[in-house]
Amino acid sequence: MKIQPLSDRVVLKWVQAESVTKSGIFLPDGSNKERPFLYEVIAVWPGKKDVEMSGVSVWDQVLCGQYAGDEVKVDDEDFKVVAIDYILAKVG
Repeated sequence: MKIQPLSDRVVLKWVQAESVTKSGIFLPDGSNKERPFLYEVIAVWPGKKDVEMSGVSVWDQVLCGQYAGDEVKVDDEDFKVVAIDYILAKVG
């Protein structure tokens, strides 16, 4: 099943955090209760008439607020659907 956002929405997928720090310390999955807010852009709609959507494109990695948007499950995969305004920054 393909998911496609409408209006000024963007579909994001959570990016798994590194389990080993730069200094070589292994972090088990349960050690950090908060998920990092790094996501990969899965789909972008062309946008509304007065909203510019050219800031992000598919495969970009972005930072997004923890409580922004709605979390949905499609074909046993978790996604987050947010308005373009809730994307804080592009990474990389």
